[in-house]
Amino acid sequence: MTPQELITSGILELYVCGALADEEHKNITAAINTNAEVKREVENIEQSLMELSKNTAPMISNNVWARVLATIRPVRNLQTNRSTNWPAITGWAAAIICLGGIFWMLNQNGDLKENILLTEEENTVLKEKINEASKTVLAHENVLEILRSKDFNTIVLPGNQAVAPQAFSKVLYNKTDAVAYIDVKGLPKAPEGKVYQVWSLVLDPLTPTSIGLIDVTSIAGEDLYKFNTIPAISQAFGITLEPAGGSESPTLSQLYTLGTVAP
Repeated sequence: MTPQELITSGILELYVCGALADEEHKNITAAINTNAEVKREVENIEQSLMELSKNTAPMISNNVWARVLATIRPVRNLQTNRSTNWPAITGWAAAIICLGGIFWMLNQNGDLKENILLTEEENTVLKEKINEASKTVLAHENVLEILRSKDFNTIVLPGNQAVAPQAFSKVLYNKTDAVAYIDVKGLPKAPEGKVYQVWSLVLDPLTPTSIGLIDVTSIAGEDLYKFNTIPAISQAFGITLEPAGGSESPTLSQLYTLGTVAP
């Protein structure tokens, strides 16, 4: 083919889209390398497709279609005097279809990225839940270890018949390490503005010493609280209901549970 025949045949559009067989592709490449007019036409086609892609994301707008038709129209006008140049139109149609496929792939890629981000967020939430579950399991294992340890004595604190006869609590007491775990599952929920306070008692003479509050600062597990400031001499333990922040001395009228340490 002559350079003009190549330009009007529509084969250059197929070349730009990579729709030619290997042999045809090699022939067009050779023509581009040896003929400036053919090379310039290929560059014009590529530029037209680039302009089309810039204005299309992901659907082809009416403005872009008008631009494509305006680009195709001169090609058709070259052959108006003879006949409709169907090969050229076919080449441009193939180019547009090719570009549409690219847009579809880009759109699919965007959807894939969104799905990946969503999956990553779900994985993050799942990891957080697993971490929380692991912490809970570890806390339960620690409690079981304490319950099974011969270093801890279990002291049951029955409810005060005058205040809360159904209440009870337990103290897991390690005298050697001066550590106590308080199980408050048997206590009613503290009212608004109130807090449970734990006391170590010397019975004769009666001497109470606060060892802490049942709050988030001492929590060690579900309904379990840890205290590290147990006096060396603790003959009994009691739990009272006090104003928020605790009291310097126990409110005996609000004594909920009380139990003595075995000699």
